[in-house]
Amino acid sequence: MKVNIGTTDKMLRIVLGLVLLALVFVLPAPQRWWGLLGVVPLLTGLFSFCPLYAMLGISSAAKGESGAH
Repeated sequence: MKVNIGTTDKMLRIVLGLVLLALVFVLPAPQRWWGLLGVVPLLTGLFSFCPLYAMLGISSAAKGESGAH
């Protein structure tokens, strides 16, 4: 997997993922499952790879960051 997520994008994804996952503990029972959507940005941020970016040929990584991870 090539890194295709830059540092700023990575931090935003991790924070967003954690915030969404926190909804699991805050929302009432029927809506709490929406918080599990936070797994997607959290994992893409942690691995610095986004499959959607790869399919679209997008990269927010700096030229030096785009090596294999």
